[in-house]
Amino acid sequence: MITNEETRMTTPRQIDPPEYRYADELEFLASSDSGPRPPGWNLTPRAVVTFVAGSGGRKVTGKGGARVVEAKFVGDRALVERCVVTLAGERGLLLVGEPGTAKSMLSELLAAAVCGTSGLVVQGTAGTTEDQLRYGWNYAMLLAGGPSRAALVPSPVLSAMSAGRVARVEEVTRCLPEVQDALVSVLSDRRIAVPELSDVDGDGGGAVVHAAPGFTLIATANLRDKGVSEMSAALKRRFNFEVVPPIASLDQEIALVGRQARAVVERVGAAYAVDASVLEALVTAFRDLRSGRSVEGWAVEKPSTVMSTAEAVAVTASIGLAAAYFPGDRPPLGLVPEHLLGVVRKDDEADRARLLSYWDGSVRRRAEAGEGPWRDLWECRGALEG
Repeated sequence: MITNEETRMTTPRQIDPPEYRYADELEFLASSDSGPRPPGWNLTPRAVVTFVAGSGGRKVTGKGGARVVEAKFVGDRALVERCVVTLAGERGLLLVGEPGTAKSMLSELLAAAVCGTSGLVVQGTAGTTEDQLRYGWNYAMLLAGGPSRAALVPSPVLSAMSAGRVARVEEVTRCLPEVQDALVSVLSDRRIAVPELSDVDGDGGGAVVHAAPGFTLIATANLRDKGVSEMSAALKRRFNFEVVPPIASLDQEIALVGRQARAVVERVGAAYAVDASVLEALVTAFRDLRSGRSVEGWAVEKPSTVMSTAEAVAVTASIGLAAAYFPGDRPPLGLVPEHLLGVVRKDDEADRARLLSYWDGSVRRRAEAGEGPWRDLWECRGALEG
């Protein structure tokens, strides 16, 4: 008989959660460090940091030998250490930053390393309800037999509290204020009352689910969405804030974009064929437009949209797929301008003029200096005028 766990492990998935994708590495790291572990943690804090930020080229010794642990999150190691310390103290962690800075990926990696699952997650939207943060009911069972533990449908947060695991709330500032308020009592009282159930504590208040040791919560929020549903002062006080900035190093961003775009292309069985010079030019353009200044120091008019690393991955993957499925039709470099245009004008059609200004400035100056792919990119300017 096939169990649910076996089904989860063998069913093909577009994207593997980190606890499955890195299951062997997590098991290895669990055996590599015999130091103290906070209650309910699968790894020591040091091993969690190593899992997320890598071992820096150093071999880690564990069960079955030694290996180098590659970094999965490209960013400041000190940031990861602060996040781990926050979770070890069972305090709420809020990751904030511009869209596309890998906040969600970091929260997934931390949850997978700490408690073995990143799946106890609530996606915050304007339609998120308080039930999705607390509990709901199986209404067929509720009508048939009244309130009971069998009829109770726990939220991911309630499940995490019961098991002493890490819950995740994505885009918390997109939730309505009354929904956010439900988190205040969860993070302060560390319990959720279920008054509909029979009294098990003898105080007449119904059942109460108390947080088991190890429970904590990671939330994410985009700086662009700060004003959607502003967090109350009470809720802010219950989180440690950590800002996740864009990748500082050009070389690191190029490597990350190339690695993730290759994974997207190869996942569908296609051959990845985006030249290194194309990738470098694309990522450089994203960074110039994101920061408002070119790598040479020239002023660049920033578009209103966020030129995130995640968008750079999507564009690179699209170019790679076009090259794989329509080989020879158009050179990959010739696809860059129209894909960039598709990104920058998401929020404002006037951003087309800003991109043209970038082409007439930085791209033209690099082309005149005879810099590799920039001459070809300058010749593709007409694609931006259609």
